[in-house]
Amino acid sequence: MDRRVVVTGVGLITPLGIGVENTWPALCAGKSGISEITRFDTKDFDTKIAGEVKGFKPEDYLTKKDAKRTQLFIAYAVAASRMALEDSGLVIDSSNANRTGVLTGCGLGGLSIMEETQRVLDTKGPKRVTPFFIPMMIGNMAPGMVSIYLGAKGPNASVATACAAGTHAVGDSFEIIKRGAADVMITGGVEAVITPTCIAGFNAMKALSTRNDDPEKASRPFDRDRDGFIVGEGSGILILETLEGALERGARIYAEVCGYGMSGDGYHMSAPSPDGEGAARCIQAALDNAEISYNEVDYINAHGTSTQLNDLYETMAIKQVFKDKAYSVAISSTKSMTGHLLGGAGGIESVFTTLAINEDIIPPTINFDNPSEECDLDYVANTARRKKVEIAMSNSFGFGGTNASLVFRKYHNAPSVRKRSA
Repeated sequence: MDRRVVVTGVGLITPLGIGVENTWPALCAGKSGISEITRFDTKDFDTKIAGEVKGFKPEDYLTKKDAKRTQLFIAYAVAASRMALEDSGLVIDSSNANRTGVLTGCGLGGLSIMEETQRVLDTKGPKRVTPFFIPMMIGNMAPGMVSIYLGAKGPNASVATACAAGTHAVGDSFEIIKRGAADVMITGGVEAVITPTCIAGFNAMKALSTRNDDPEKASRPFDRDRDGFIVGEGSGILILETLEGALERGARIYAEVCGYGMSGDGYHMSAPSPDGEGAARCIQAALDNAEISYNEVDYINAHGTSTQLNDLYETMAIKQVFKDKAYSVAISSTKSMTGHLLGGAGGIESVFTTLAINEDIIPPTINFDNPSEECDLDYVANTARRKKVEIAMSNSFGFGGTNASLVFRKYHNAPSVRKRSA
């Protein structure tokens, strides 16, 4: 069994806004969601900025009881999933619940509750540790709670492959539907780790930007003066379903998922393999899986973290695979505006890629002011571009040398396609 899979609903919680209707226009306008950290005192930290979600209220999406005992990353996942399901028009009931699954990516889970619980343990002892500690911490509670709230009883799992987790989740969901193990998958990525240990840990690795005096300019993928990434948070969720099922119920179709590639660098725990060799194999695997040529790709939503090695090696990987076409394919890093959502990045970026296809608008890479000799491709600098997008790719690469790429294409003759003005 090898069934076609389409995207029929999307939901977003990002530093740029709550909901697609707020995030997407801001993204296309080149706005930044990076600002000073408000979650904790950053006085002793090298990095004092991040991409926080503003104005989010868990009780708007969860019961009051659950809102009090649920970590932010779980609330983000439930919220974005509810938005995506509503957007899709799909009703989950006894007729389809067992064939509707949930699979999300999350890199670090409930890091803030780990920090809080350690303080309680150290100061008050083990008997004062909350019984909700473990359920609040584990990454798979995101798809678990989505399942509970939406009634989805099919395959249920969480992927924890660092910064590639969200993309792996979407790709794995694509494969689950293709092989007939489910008809619908609620999938994407989520992360909420703007916490002292996260920022301190990445600072210790010299991975974060310290451009604290100008937060909105700090994330600058592919730019000569990039000095590290910015931690972001939020969730991006897609409703994937069979083309047959979508057509049968007259669903809006944003795009078709047509290719998925994975690879491992086998090189280093945090640095990408030299010349982007591992990333290149991953990109090629996705194109092969989609049975398309690199010449057919119109847009690449790059991993583009704003670190020296990642941006250089991803550029090299694109050149390896796309050859002369590398210089004419449109590439952008939306992390320039959202920051890096770590395990959640692939979720929001898959949504962005499907919207780019649906609306024929390519979001920009902002803060691309000073091109370098090494990063010399078309990064859609600073201003969104209106261009027909038939086929697009989204890349994610993570610590441990784990890589994931997805290929999406425009679905023609869709029953109805609602445009969102940028």
